Amino acid sequence: MDQVRWGIIGCGDVTEVKSGPALQKVEGSELVAVMRRNGELAEDYAKRHGVAKWYADADALIHDPDVNAIYVATPPAFHHEYALLAARAGKPVYVEKPMARNHQECLEMIAACEEAQVPLFVAYYRRGLPRFVEIKRLLDSGVIGDVRFVQTTYLQQLKDKQGEELPWRIQPELSGGGLFVDLASHTLDILDYLLGPIGDVKGFARNQSKRYQVEDIVTTTYAFESGVMGTGIWGFNTFTYKDSNEIVGSLGKITFSTFGDDLRIERIDGQIEEQKIPNPPHIQQPLITKVVEELRGIGQSPSTGVTAARTNRVMDELLKDYYAKPSL
Repeated sequence: MDQVRWGIIGCGDVTEVKSGPALQKVEGSELVAVMRRNGELAEDYAKRHGVAKWYADADALIHDPDVNAIYVATPPAFHHEYALLAARAGKPVYVEKPMARNHQECLEMIAACEEAQVPLFVAYYRRGLPRFVEIKRLLDSGVIGDVRFVQTTYLQQLKDKQGEELPWRIQPELSGGGLFVDLASHTLDILDYLLGPIGDVKGFARNQSKRYQVEDIVTTTYAFESGVMGTGIWGFNTFTYKDSNEIVGSLGKITFSTFGDDLRIERIDGQIEEQKIPNPPHIQQPLITKVVEELRGIGQSPSTGVTAARTNRVMDELLKDYYAKPSL
């Protein structure tokens, strides 16, 4: 297509700065319609962002002839439904992360888009950010030699306040799990991008705080198909904040956070290099650029339904025993 004309389903917080403006700024792309179930909020968003049309009905937006690509920015519970509707309408789909609540939903989304012969992309936007592109370049160049293992630690304090309504991110019927699903998915996907698909996965999920239904700590060991090994711990009920990934090789180590801007390289000869590579103002813009280029036939997106589904498979493996308990 010459011009990608987007319609957003679910124009909430994530679209205000991270993604929505990028749909209007990327060459060959424009945002022509938005939808929220609350029509007044959809109208407000449209007026503030200079969008011509707004809807309170997703089906109406999907079948708008001026819209030729759909961005699904709802909670994960609705990704499957809207992706299938868009595919049946013959329109490419860009879905927020995580791709769906579980791996089975992902597979059905992939199948529907393949049958309709429309592309399916997922907003794992770190695959387009300059810092992670640079990390991949360093790894591919052999700066730390052969990669041996990766170790992830992500910790944060308990966020919820007792007595308040729980946010959708810790309502498993909407999100697929807890904050692990929302946040760890970014890390697991970027490791897939940097080191290839994860194969065997083993781990444990528990709720230690007893403050809500979902898991608040997850530990894992896993093996990449390449032979690289990995370990990780994600804790959402600790005294402090930590966000660290270490990729260790035969000749050095690369350390970086998932959500910051830091990059540290240590070499076997004792040399240490530290960089700060900031994110762009609209953090999804580099990936959206790649998506638009693929839709226009001049490039390729690094994040697709196939790549994103792999992360859902890993998370399913780590959470399956926890959610199989009768009390949950």
